[in-house]
Amino acid sequence: MRFGDTVAVDDVSLDLEAGQVLAVLGPSGCGKSTLLRVIAGLQQPDAGRVLFGGQDVTGVPTHRRGFALMFQDGQLFAHLDVAGNVAYALRRQRIPRREIAPRVRELLELVGLPDLGSRRPGTLSGGQQQRVALARALAGRPRMLLLDEPLSSLDRALRDRLGADLRRILTESGTTALMVTHDHDEAFTVADRMAVMREGRVVQQGSTADVWHHPADVETAEFLGYSTVLSGLAAAQIVPGAEQVALRPQALRMDPAGELAATVTAATQAADVVRLRVDVDEIGPADAIGHLAQVPQAGDRVRLVLDPVGVAQLDA
Repeated sequence: MRFGDTVAVDDVSLDLEAGQVLAVLGPSGCGKSTLLRVIAGLQQPDAGRVLFGGQDVTGVPTHRRGFALMFQDGQLFAHLDVAGNVAYALRRQRIPRREIAPRVRELLELVGLPDLGSRRPGTLSGGQQQRVALARALAGRPRMLLLDEPLSSLDRALRDRLGADLRRILTESGTTALMVTHDHDEAFTVADRMAVMREGRVVQQGSTADVWHHPADVETAEFLGYSTVLSGLAAAQIVPGAEQVALRPQALRMDPAGELAATVTAATQAADVVRLRVDVDEIGPADAIGHLAQVPQAGDRVRLVLDPVGVAQLDA
């Protein structure tokens, strides 16, 4: 897929089984939103096909694909109440009137808003508006739900809570979904499978747990939140026999009983931890975390314990 001389999507192939959620993850400009638009039928590809259930839908208009889209701003109708917004898709499908109200109640219960049907969107919080948008997207029982950065407009705490709810809702409804996002925590919370894009190409895909714990290369590891990459003898000190490992900041934690010794080079207090930059003996510079009850100073000697959960072995 090209825009002038820019290749937005290049030779991308993705598989998604019915009832699963796939997160396409990548930084801004990597091509993930263009890919979503191609799948939705909003953009025609220069080459390749979009298959659903074995059927080629590449040339099928958006409104006839049976897919539903949910955007980051919800795009609710301000002149309709919550129930009216959810019922909109049902009316477009000419669902009998007697079936609409029960379906709306069912969906509002599913998204945790059973008593807000008569409210206007403008009176709701951002998280509530996104729940209404999700209920509306699910109303017509779409063959696939496409989500474009659905939580990015929310603050971090609300995003975390709604991400868990989104996972529950998609699982309970058995919805097949594809979500594009730049937030790796959001992808890990919501999705069964993950595909990481960079410069228009998919550089890694697989189960969420496999991609999360086994990044394909250094750049992917850094994008997924691994802050320290060690090679050679330093890597082997962490994982015997490894040629290259990546560490999350929480992989090294201050502990008087820790097996590793280090010198603190910088310490910054956060809300719940102390973020440390340390020089670990026989390993080198790395990130670590400490406790607010004991804030070290630059130059202090500390002991560290290694948490294997925050360690990933990379291919050489």
